[in-house]
Amino acid sequence: MPSMGYACPVCEAPQADGEHLAHHLALTAMLHGDDHEAWLADRLPDWAERDPSGLAAAVVEGATEVDTESVSTEQVHDDLVLDRPTARREGATDMDPDTRRVIEEAKELTKQRRGDADGEE
Repeated sequence: MPSMGYACPVCEAPQADGEHLAHHLALTAMLHGDDHEAWLADRLPDWAERDPSGLAAAVVEGATEVDTESVSTEQVHDDLVLDRPTARREGATDMDPDTRRVIEEAKELTKQRRGDADGEE
């Protein structure tokens, strides 16, 4: 049975479930602004105040379901990173301190999560 998730309504990057979709939209909006921020602002003006499950419930309404079984985590990451300007991917110095802090926190959380997952069987 295929594993179903959702395609991002902005960039079509596949997401595992509604919370992943909510995180993808919010993080991309906060870090890059662009169409993700416009999409959220247009449909959910209070998106920044919502908790992940509340945002997830709202963003999956009308979202396209996709088979995510054949999509690796690396592919999803590449879809998010490779469409950004090179300077952003390589840690441009023009980032404001808040953006830099968010990125560092995300990196640390990712390391912790990967460490936890490595310990599970």
